Amino acid sequence: MSVWEREYGATTRGHIVTLLRGGERSVDELATELGLTDNAVRAHLVILLREQLVEAIGVRREGGVGKPASVYAIAPGAQPLFSRAYSPLLAALLAELRTHKTPDAMKRLLQRVGHRMAPPETATGSLETRVRAGSNLLNELGGSTDVAREGDGFVIRGHGCPLSDAVVACPETCRAVEQILTAVTGARVVESCDRNGPPNCHFRVPTPG
Repeated sequence: MSVWEREYGATTRGHIVTLLRGGERSVDELATELGLTDNAVRAHLVILLREQLVEAIGVRREGGVGKPASVYAIAPGAQPLFSRAYSPLLAALLAELRTHKTPDAMKRLLQRVGHRMAPPETATGSLETRVRAGSNLLNELGGSTDVAREGDGFVIRGHGCPLSDAVVACPETCRAVEQILTAVTGARVVESCDRNGPPNCHFRVPTPG
């Protein structure tokens, strides 16, 4: 299921997006096709515009009279949300790479990938604050994680994994996430993810000493 299907499914906004994926439309055209009032369509478009799923691309005069009508289309940046291809493509690519490289070489490769993906700045504040920033970043990437104390350090625990298909195909994928968290927290992060069954994230961050 794509991100868009999970968020909108068969909702009215989902139907508007489906129509706009087929081509640009005005409010009147959307209202006619959906059996809604113009105001109802505009209310949904306000939300879709705010979430950057659609954009106003211009105006045109309908029927030769009256005020020009705004025309809407799918926002270019929203296109990846409709795809189901990224996850299986990534898993297949990693599985193929793994047939040509040793596990250590895959770890080094994916650490470099994590370095590329890491935000440019390290989080500031206490170690706990920085670890929570790392947890929040994983959640923004589609994970579901929380932070707990473990000994004299912390652990980021995941309920599932945002890269589960890739991890199943190539367990070394967790090293990329380890590198991202190391960059965010400015601390030594050690992955100990649960890969017995559906993957679950687990990253330890010991207190420097």
